[in-house]
Amino acid sequence: MTIRTRLALQFAAILAITLLLFSLVIYFFTFRSRQDFFTESLFARARIVAHVYLDGANRGDESSQASYRRYLRQFYRTLPEEQVRVYNTANQVVFQEGQPDRASVPMDLLAAVRDGGRQVRLEDNFRQTVGLLYHDLHRGYFVVVASSVDADSREKMRNLLHILLAGLLVSFSLVSVGGWFFARQALRPMQRVVAEVDSITASDLHHRLSQADGQDEVSHLAQRFNRLLDRLEKAFAGQRTFVRDASHELRTPLTALIGELEVALLQERTPAQYRRVLQSTLDSARLLKDLTNGLLQIARASDDPSQISRSPVSLDQLLLQAHEEMQRRQPACRIDLAFSDPQPGYEALPYTVMGNEALLLVALLNILENACKFSTGCGAPVLASLTSAGGELRVEVRDEGMGMSEADRQQVFVPFFRADNVRTVPGHGIGLPLTAKIMSLHSGTVEVLSELGKGTQVLLTLPALREKLPNGR
Repeated sequence: MTIRTRLALQFAAILAITLLLFSLVIYFFTFRSRQDFFTESLFARARIVAHVYLDGANRGDESSQASYRRYLRQFYRTLPEEQVRVYNTANQVVFQEGQPDRASVPMDLLAAVRDGGRQVRLEDNFRQTVGLLYHDLHRGYFVVVASSVDADSREKMRNLLHILLAGLLVSFSLVSVGGWFFARQALRPMQRVVAEVDSITASDLHHRLSQADGQDEVSHLAQRFNRLLDRLEKAFAGQRTFVRDASHELRTPLTALIGELEVALLQERTPAQYRRVLQSTLDSARLLKDLTNGLLQIARASDDPSQISRSPVSLDQLLLQAHEEMQRRQPACRIDLAFSDPQPGYEALPYTVMGNEALLLVALLNILENACKFSTGCGAPVLASLTSAGGELRVEVRDEGMGMSEADRQQVFVPFFRADNVRTVPGHGIGLPLTAKIMSLHSGTVEVLSELGKGTQVLLTLPALREKLPNGR
């Protein structure tokens, strides 16, 4: 079922139920009002009959009583099927007018009237029977019972019922048709959004939905979708840039490798010359391997964080492991380590984070290797310190190398970017971008501070995994 059909049916159902309840309320209160009015009319008839009868009986004049009876008969004709009976204290009928074929009045009604003074009995087909206790100064108490059919109310309520039912049917038909067009009109902006979304492909992600300039729900949806398109366009642009730059970086060592081999095959060479060619080819292959590993690591660091295995990692041990590895890679580079004391009261898990050990090791190696490469020849050692404060672990790597300008510092996290003053230093420009991705996956941050000619400072921040000691020190 479409949303338009569902909205039309729901709108029609709500309005139909509302009209039905309103009609029931009208019918009920109209019925009760006419019923109460007819009840009071019967009580008035009963009092008049009692007064006329007892007044004529007290006179004792036969002609007066006959005159009163003729008056009463004329009076009775105004109510259909009316019957009035007057009972004495012995529950005997002393006066009766109206239809004689009515059944006798139940004794419980007479007893209830004598106890309460006033009774009303509702019967089928709009018939009512009322009883009241009438007191005469000369002859005592009498029970007057009047019964009649409210034919006028019966007819009027039947007509009202027909009118209400016809009105409900007509209203429901009109509401159904109107609801259908109303739902169609209300969903027209959504249909335009769907049509515009269908027209957007990967080649034209710059297009945006046109329904995002209002304040209704459709406009809010279009605004959210436009923001999604912004993120997708940015991601696609980053992917295209990454592929382009990766292709360029891969082509450079491959071109050098092929060139060396082609030159070596142009003529016969001595074993020493072939050895030099093989060494040059090996160096190019190693560069290609390093670049490929870096690209694979960037792809791995870009995965869904929930899909990366995590475990408690001792960051101090990891920093020592990275230091040992850098001593093998850069034996000429001196790296000094500094560790602060653990935060008081949390010595149970000092310098521990929850993360992926392999990725965190790559991040540490990247910043240490950059510090060594870009500080060659400065004579000052690289300082790597680990501190713990405020529930965070901070790894700071500081060198006094060539540094970089502020404009270059703003782009250090762009893959394959290399500053102008480090073009001669071997590298591919993927170390810091990879480190930033790894920190993001671990809910951490990376910050680079640098000044041209005065060195660079890289600060890694990670949330610590700690348990308080039982004594709470």
